[in-house]
Amino acid sequence: MFREPGYGETVEHRPSLDPSVAQTRSAVRQALAEIRPGAVVVALSGGADSLALAAATAFEAPKRGMTLISATIDHGLQAGSAEVAETAARQAEELGFDARIERVEVDTDGGPEAAARTARYAALARVAREVDAAAVLVAHTLDDQAETVLLGLARGSGAGSLQGMAAASTLQGVPLLRPLLALRRETTRAACAAQGLEPWDDPQNADSSFMRVRVRERVLPVFEAELGPGIAEALARTAEQAREDAEAFAAMVDETIEDIVEHAEAGISVSVPALAANPAALRHRIIRHVVASEFGQSLTRAQTLEVARLVTDWAGQGPLDLPGCTARRVRTRIVFTAR
Repeated sequence: MFREPGYGETVEHRPSLDPSVAQTRSAVRQALAEIRPGAVVVALSGGADSLALAAATAFEAPKRGMTLISATIDHGLQAGSAEVAETAARQAEELGFDARIERVEVDTDGGPEAAARTARYAALARVAREVDAAAVLVAHTLDDQAETVLLGLARGSGAGSLQGMAAASTLQGVPLLRPLLALRRETTRAACAAQGLEPWDDPQNADSSFMRVRVRERVLPVFEAELGPGIAEALARTAEQAREDAEAFAAMVDETIEDIVEHAEAGISVSVPALAANPAALRHRIIRHVVASEFGQSLTRAQTLEVARLVTDWAGQGPLDLPGCTARRVRTRIVFTAR
């Protein structure tokens, strides 16, 4: 029963938990509840997002008997990158992690961002295999999601690019989780400050030669100013809805494709009447799916439409040269053959 404190008695007050810390811990707790016990690998750059993720994971994972592993990837692309990696590893050790530094070589011929991302995820997958990880955690936030959607929209890459990043996917067979995907970047910074953590500010995050930085520093603020607050959240909701639509279409493609596809010599063929009977959106997805699964290639919108014309507007036109294959109409089949 509650009792009022008597005269001269002191009342002990527990310090209240900062809301930003509570939010990051809750997000991690929900993510970890979906995976098996075991080692969990946190990708730690030393920035505010990954440092807040590491701190929340260090608090939540041991409750589930999980082993803490941090992986800091040194891309070697900036002066002092080794020192930055070592500082991040020390912070991880102070949080209770078995801290690892993975140094990778990045081939920048095709663009440094994409090459660094490829090398980073390959290194994370390698660490995950070494420790038999139950999951790899990365620290993308709602702001990152909004930027990704805007970039996809600007490139005109179709609905697929508007899906943004998934909260849960796989990395070479290991669950890849983004627990902070519903939280704003300001929340991770506040969480670091509340816990006395000093994040590293990547100078490339202020380099306007990168398109993502221009979207972050120029485009999104203009949208917020001209259209009102909540743009980032709206873009994140768009990504979620686009992902739901894509999953539904994928299920429809899987159900349909078994009945209309046959193996052909050096390739695969698809029934023309079956393609014609489907709505254009599903027809185009089937065409792209066939080429991607059989030949490992992606078709552009224009290439997809040219293949579709063999179904809906065929006037005896010859074969089409596509990435990795050719497509031609043979009576009531569209035949895709390896080149």
